[in-house]
Amino acid sequence: MTRVAAIDCGTNSIRLLVADADPETGELVELDRRMTIVRLGQGVDRTGRLAPEALERTFAACREYAAAIKEHGAQRLRFVATSASRDAENRDEFVRGVLDILGVEPEVITGDQEAEFSFTGATRELDGRADLAEPFLVVDIGGGSTEFVVGDDRVRAARSVDVGCVRMTERHLVVDGKVTDPPTAGQIAAMRADVEAALDLAERTVPLREAHTLVGLAGSVTTVAAIALGLDAYDSTKIHHARIGLDRVRSISDDLLRATHEQRAAYRAMHPGRVDVIAAGALVLLAIMERIGAQEVVVSEHDILDGIAFHAALESR
Repeated sequence: MTRVAAIDCGTNSIRLLVADADPETGELVELDRRMTIVRLGQGVDRTGRLAPEALERTFAACREYAAAIKEHGAQRLRFVATSASRDAENRDEFVRGVLDILGVEPEVITGDQEAEFSFTGATRELDGRADLAEPFLVVDIGGGSTEFVVGDDRVRAARSVDVGCVRMTERHLVVDGKVTDPPTAGQIAAMRADVEAALDLAERTVPLREAHTLVGLAGSVTTVAAIALGLDAYDSTKIHHARIGLDRVRSISDDLLRATHEQRAAYRAMHPGRVDVIAAGALVLLAIMERIGAQEVVVSEHDILDGIAFHAALESR
């Protein structure tokens, strides 16, 4: 076993996993998993730059993670940065800050690489289950982008498109610097049209409708699952591999889009950092399910972070 640390820095959150990994079997024994909402992608869709306050929030989380990595004695660290830092003109500031704090440069990966890591993390433990038919469609709904991957024992096709809960919220639901509370029918229709156009783009290279099992990843999906399960507090053990039906996803999406900030915040399992962006994330999930005719989504707590850790272990051999 090799002790590895993996960091996934996305548009909305930054997450850490420290685990003992067996590169031969793919087994991961989790030692520390944590998440911090930093909203690194704040305003990137509008300005093309990472905001100073967003960078400082991210660097503060990196300092906390550096202490945890040292405490656990990880032998290898891999830091992967996704959508927001791909898009930003000043991403060199981000790279320098991470290098100073953690001693490694963040890998600003492509959407295709992001998709492969997500697929590996989500499906390693699903492979061979009799109740889940292959091929899988793994959908990772992030803050700035959504990754689509179809595969079975390996990735067959992948595509990243620029729709995510933060990007859709900022593009369609923010007026004069504030999230419309609740959004208008026109705003919702424009957002849905944007998502449908992105699905058209994804379908040019990924056979979405050929998949037999939909696997959903990341905070928007897991939060919808927590609401569907009626959890009083976020419980990853109950959410992991929960199966949420299309009708329930549709009902939750409709409720979130009609709700005020206070009503969304009243869900006990809702992370405060997701209150303003969860309605957009739920709509993205619903649009995907309706597009491919999926009657349920299998929710996974294991995602790109687990894939990064697994690949870090492979590289340490």
